[in-house]
Amino acid sequence: MLDPIKKKFPSFSAELVKEIETSATIHSFQAGTIIIRTGQYIKNTVLVISGKIKVYREDENGGEFFMYYLQPGQACAISMICATKNEKSQIMAKVVEDVELIMVPLPLMDKWMMQHRSWYEFVIDTYRSRFEEVLEVIDSIAFRAMDERLEFYLKRHAEVCGCKELKLSHQEIASELNTSREVISRLLKKMEQRGLVTLHRNNIELLK
Repeated sequence: MLDPIKKKFPSFSAELVKEIETSATIHSFQAGTIIIRTGQYIKNTVLVISGKIKVYREDENGGEFFMYYLQPGQACAISMICATKNEKSQIMAKVVEDVELIMVPLPLMDKWMMQHRSWYEFVIDTYRSRFEEVLEVIDSIAFRAMDERLEFYLKRHAEVCGCKELKLSHQEIASELNTSREVISRLLKKMEQRGLVTLHRNNIELLK
């Protein structure tokens, strides 16, 4: 387990890596698995070795709003906060590409905050980066029209996958932007007319 930890979390000290190897556990989950549910108590901090996870906020009616991705070398700041304060989760996390995860029990997280500077800095950096990402989402909602939000959404997904062809259905986009499929289809058609995208049967190709 040492090699993947060192590779994906290069900032971790050798002592911390050894403790992770002896005290934490590795689990694998297939795409489609919900690993964190809204309302559950979180007992572990999750570190991503491989794969990809989508983090959502759910409303009272079960609607989903996409917040951000978790990728290799990252951890979920919101789950860290909920675990530390022993509060119920306020997000849902769903696997979108088969993942391998390091599960760190809460007592270890607290212990490492005091004993390992590299863990402390990793946690603080995780809080900071997620806070900035959530601010971007808030700005998108508060200050942008739906067509601008759609462009922002597509570009975020392209940055995460490092690709131009996005395997996203119109209904999936609509659900994650809290609007209707008809609205998304109409806006995508306008984007195609402007030369920003090409719409294919099973994917959306970004041109700019």
